[in-house]
Amino acid sequence: MEFFDSLDPLLRTFWYVAIPTSLIFLIQTIMTFVGVDAADGLEPDFDGDLGGADEPFQLFSFRNLINFLLGFSWSGISFYKLISNPIILSVVAMLIGVAFVAVFFFIILQLRKFSENNSFQISSTIDRIGSVYLSIPEHKSGKGKVQISIKGAFYELDAITANDRIRTNETVKIIGVENNTLVVEKI
Repeated sequence: MEFFDSLDPLLRTFWYVAIPTSLIFLIQTIMTFVGVDAADGLEPDFDGDLGGADEPFQLFSFRNLINFLLGFSWSGISFYKLISNPIILSVVAMLIGVAFVAVFFFIILQLRKFSENNSFQISSTIDRIGSVYLSIPEHKSGKGKVQISIKGAFYELDAITANDRIRTNETVKIIGVENNTLVVEKI
């Protein structure tokens, strides 16, 4: 503790903020990688009406507070000897703390781009091209089968046509969907 007692009060304050903040950040990081903490600052850490907020994450969360304090304290320690004016040093430390939160938001936005809904929707087949697997009877008098590729996956779906019979291996365009059955026309 003699080390801290001999420090300037401003530098001592930066150290007193940096040490527990770094410990909490380390614990949060370990918990995130282990899978215990799944929120990652996406939910607020308080009860309140944030009505109309469409943001993918909340500004006021414990994780964001830790990110800010981490940037604030370590930049204050790092720049203490370079910036002699305590007010300018504090402002620079605050700006770097805000930058830490902004970088965190940017990283979360980039990670959220990886999550997409890959569930199959039959309506996504409209205006696509497919191949007849089992011939389709004329004038909606029966069902056949069509093979179609959607988002890299192949599907075999029931199909009908309002026109003439379509034979196996012919190419068709999906023009609609009726009762989870494709309505197709020959190309």
